[in-house]
Amino acid sequence: MTPEPGGRPHRTAIGRRTVARVLLQVVTAAALAVNAYVHADLASAYDRVGQQISQGTLFRLEAAVASLAALLVLLLGRRRPVWAFAFLVSVSALGAVLLFRYVNVGALGPLPNMYEPLWWPSKTASAIAEAVGAVAALGGFLITGPQRSASTRAGAPRGDKADGMGG
Repeated sequence: MTPEPGGRPHRTAIGRRTVARVLLQVVTAAALAVNAYVHADLASAYDRVGQQISQGTLFRLEAAVASLAALLVLLLGRRRPVWAFAFLVSVSALGAVLLFRYVNVGALGPLPNMYEPLWWPSKTASAIAEAVGAVAALGGFLITGPQRSASTRAGAPRGDKADGMGG
């Protein structure tokens, strides 16, 4: 590392925060991909469940939204709204699988009764992936904070005129 004019060492390597974010991007996208695959794979088996909107249609919709979230996390992982979206997709899917596993809610308007009190390998894999995706997306959201100005990174006190926050 070579020193900067102020005597601080110049960072030439990738920062730990960037490495953590990239790792969280990969984990979150992989979890969302598992979620999408399981829902797309099972969709045809559930096409007959429901009158107006089938459970198969809902599974295809979940697969599409999870795929979109995975793609956005990989491409735009520096943006907090992307992480929030990925978290909401993962946590809502996990919430749905747990709700319909343990509670017989019944049909909700045009939505079918999706109560299914059993666990099997693909359902378990999807639930685990959704939980991992939710935790990883939350981590990504937390470490991808608002961008700091150059003067703040250089050590100027908060509220200083140099960072545009002072008066």
